[in-house]
Amino acid sequence: MNQLLEIIRRPVVTEKSTILATQDRYVFEVASWANKIQIKQAVETAFNVDVVDVHTMTMPGKMRRVRRNRGMTSPWKKAIVQVQPGQKIEVFEGV
Repeated sequence: MNQLLEIIRRPVVTEKSTILATQDRYVFEVASWANKIQIKQAVETAFNVDVVDVHTMTMPGKMRRVRRNRGMTSPWKKAIVQVQPGQKIEVFEGV
């Protein structure tokens, strides 16, 4: 149970993700070790919804610079979760 709660890191709130929310699709940053089945179980237990489909992608790190020093941000994993029509995840409704 604790492992399922560690999978979802945060909701990703962007212009594209708010458009996807109107289509019953929600975007989350998830743990890089999680697979689609684990993500589905975590979303279903955390938000009490029925998940239809899960798409995952690894977002590459970006080059950042502070004065003379250059470095990379860490890569992260993103999941787009589609729920049953008519169901909502309340995290995205208040935005």
